Amino acid sequence: MDAGIVTVGNELLAGDIENTNATWLADELTGRGVDVARIVVVPDDEPILAETIRSWRERFDAVLVTGGLGGTPDDVTMDAVAAGLDRDLIVDPVAEADVQETIDRIFEENPDLDFDLRAEWYASIPAGATPIPNPEGLAPGCVVDDVYVLPGIPEEMRAVFENVAGDFAGEVATQTLYSPEPEGALASVLGAVAERFGVRVGSYPNRDASHTRLKVTGDDEATVTDAVEWLRAEADLELTLAEEWNDAVEEAP
Repeated sequence: MDAGIVTVGNELLAGDIENTNATWLADELTGRGVDVARIVVVPDDEPILAETIRSWRERFDAVLVTGGLGGTPDDVTMDAVAAGLDRDLIVDPVAEADVQETIDRIFEENPDLDFDLRAEWYASIPAGATPIPNPEGLAPGCVVDDVYVLPGIPEEMRAVFENVAGDFAGEVATQTLYSPEPEGALASVLGAVAERFGVRVGSYPNRDASHTRLKVTGDDEATVTDAVEWLRAEADLELTLAEEWNDAVEEAP
């Protein structure tokens, strides 16, 4: 299973906030064996987002979109998803009832609030979509045609994702190693193992800690294990499995 992650927000493009949603989702999906094939940041621009949804829906098994879902003028995510999938945007009765219950609770707990909150602002989703409850906020997410729409606020995004996490599973396997060698010294042998076993190998130097982290990724655990064993046996380099490395770090004074 492969997936694309679309994060929406002018504030992300401007560097005003860090894109933690993309990092968190990529880690969660990869941990479930999903191949995260692409991550993109798009502005709060309905036509741009709609076109991204339209093209990515054909390219990947699943598309995860995270952005503002309602209540303010720059919350264009739901409108754009509906447009990208050629669906009308409707007020879903199940979502509306859930949102109204949350609104009633907010005003009951805060009787001095003096502004409007309307359920339809938050309960509009593409026609035919299935709402995904949002236990941390007002706007529910939804899923339609393998497009998963999640809130932009990190706490809400994570809570909504947990309701559909079981939908994501794959066969991607990874193993991590560490080496005190600089990245340049590893290039040749990493290219050889990638070609020999058909795996993907990433190298990530940490100059402050004087080590390089290696990540070997493949379509099944056996192939990745064979590749790692070959590396450790054939490479004239010091390579340590992540488990052994972490144990050594913990035991260090």
